[in-house]
Amino acid sequence: MLEQWLEEKASETAARLTEITDHATGEEGLSGYGMKSKVQRLIYLLRCAMYPKLYQEKQFQPARMQAAVAEQLRQAAELLAEMCSAVMEGGQCGPRTEKTVCAFMDSLCQVAEVLNTDIAAAYEGDPAARSTEEILLAYPAFEAISIYRLAHKLFELDVPLLPRMMTEYAHQITGIDIHPGARIGKYFFIDHGTGVVIGETTVIGEHVKLYQGVTLGARSFDNDENGNPVKGVKRHPNVGDRVVIYAGATILGGDTNIGEGCVIGGSVWLTHSVPPGQVVYNH
Repeated sequence: MLEQWLEEKASETAARLTEITDHATGEEGLSGYGMKSKVQRLIYLLRCAMYPKLYQEKQFQPARMQAAVAEQLRQAAELLAEMCSAVMEGGQCGPRTEKTVCAFMDSLCQVAEVLNTDIAAAYEGDPAARSTEEILLAYPAFEAISIYRLAHKLFELDVPLLPRMMTEYAHQITGIDIHPGARIGKYFFIDHGTGVVIGETTVIGEHVKLYQGVTLGARSFDNDENGNPVKGVKRHPNVGDRVVIYAGATILGGDTNIGEGCVIGGSVWLTHSVPPGQVVYNH
């Protein structure tokens, strides 16, 4: 029976599947072949370049470390150029792709400096943390935040698709969902992390700490004349400096502002602004 199906039906089914899925992806494909695995490879290469003593698979003598990092940067730049050309210029590595890749690679030192503040926030904010190496290698929050920081730079450079793929990969492996469009200040820490959602137009200040299950989301969407959600509008809250938001809290709305120094208790539901310095409990 199986042999008969393979002989008589496999080609017919293949043709029909291709016809159906072309409606979703387009005949040329959205972004080229193997893009998901390339995204993961890019993240790995960038981490090897930024933290070679932790992520490099080979041990290098100190005298060769700079050369090893330069090689990882070369591989990352070439891979990113291939990916950007696929999503930006129809597979051709033109001036726009080259300019974008150079700008992104130039930003890596700045990203690393900001990540140092996130590592410090985790170490200072979690009494269970024994070392910075533990944070880099074992904390899902750093996994998600570090990928977000890289993806956000690509988002700022107007690269389509790739930033979202990067943060969704982080979401997949950590349970932390940070949209690459969110704007997040230095010294950011998510304790535990599972179930955290940070929407696209969220703005978060410096020295902010979230716990598991926090949602910074939208209330409801305005629709256009065709009944589709209006895109490109502010939908998510603003969180000021030195705010702590405890587990399970939900804060919604683009006009919702949480003032500096506020403490938002666990399981609180907020759709209105809170002045600076307030403590909000769930009664």
